[in-house]
Amino acid sequence: MSTPIPRDIVTVADYAAPARARMGEQAWAYLDGGAGDEHTLRDNEAAFARLRLEARVLTGFDGAHTRVELFGDTLAHPILLAPVALQKLAHADGELASVRGAGALGAAMVVSTESSVAIEELATAAAAPLWFQLYLQADRGFTRALVARAEAAGCRALVLTVDAPINGVRDRERRAGLPLVPGVEPVHLRGLARATSSDALFGSALLAAAPTWSDVDALRTWTRLPIVLKGILGAADARRALEHGADGIVVSNHGGRTLDGLPATIDALADVVDAVDGRVPVLLDGGIRRGTDVLKAIALGARAVMVGRPYVQALAVAGAAGVAHVVQMLRSELEAAMVLSGRRALAEVDRTLIRTPSAR
Repeated sequence: MSTPIPRDIVTVADYAAPARARMGEQAWAYLDGGAGDEHTLRDNEAAFARLRLEARVLTGFDGAHTRVELFGDTLAHPILLAPVALQKLAHADGELASVRGAGALGAAMVVSTESSVAIEELATAAAAPLWFQLYLQADRGFTRALVARAEAAGCRALVLTVDAPINGVRDRERRAGLPLVPGVEPVHLRGLARATSSDALFGSALLAAAPTWSDVDALRTWTRLPIVLKGILGAADARRALEHGADGIVVSNHGGRTLDGLPATIDALADVVDAVDGRVPVLLDGGIRRGTDVLKAIALGARAVMVGRPYVQALAVAGAAGVAHVVQMLRSELEAAMVLSGRRALAEVDRTLIRTPSAR
């Protein structure tokens, strides 16, 4: 179910205000809020604005394209939908509308462990590759069965979130209260006895079940799918990820929803890329709102980017059509930025695109 896209929406950011009005404050706080004072949440966007571009002119554009290869799939562009939980809070069709919108623009989608629609149903509607985001549960047997479900549904990669053993201190969400909507639940976790937290985290059952690097090793034995670690922000963890068999890395601070004060992802990207040194693809999420943001991330070494809040806001306003519209706007802006900076393909986008401040 889609509704017409309002005519005054011409940028990704234009979806935020009508989405907030449609969702209500509790769902908005849950889906849009960040941790603590939300410094990291805001800096994810602001850091892109600090970067300046170096254009080339008179280059010619025969054969220009935005194609990228990831884990054996050639995608039309480097824009993926990030995993976002409980999308039925934004729209009655939830992730089903998102996967349809993604497919209309050839965008791969990463389905959350905490999706409100089952991976099997999403797979039947998918017209582009699906990846599955995994939270390791305290019951590792349950987790292994979930990995098997993702494989059986045809997912092309597993994205293991490694930066959220607990929820961040999300003040905006706590003030508004958790949205409780009948029929909206993390359907993949039905039947799971989940560890609960308290004010005393140290020594709790929740931390006793927290993932470690040995769990990455175990996951490697459970699946033949590529394993992508999401939540890496530094060179040391990037190198260790490779030592434990990671097939890819997502530079991510969880959208500013875990530890407030972490660096913006675009500021952390280059160090991770240098540590990986081309051995596996590096992706980035956090703060993407413009096609120029995509271009800057590619220039600093990302193979592709993931967008989260923007497409969920568009989902709330216009369903599948809104999701497709967000991808279309970002792709169109990316193509325009490539033309205006003199780059015909993503392979020509490198660090020379980022203008270095002149010495004074």
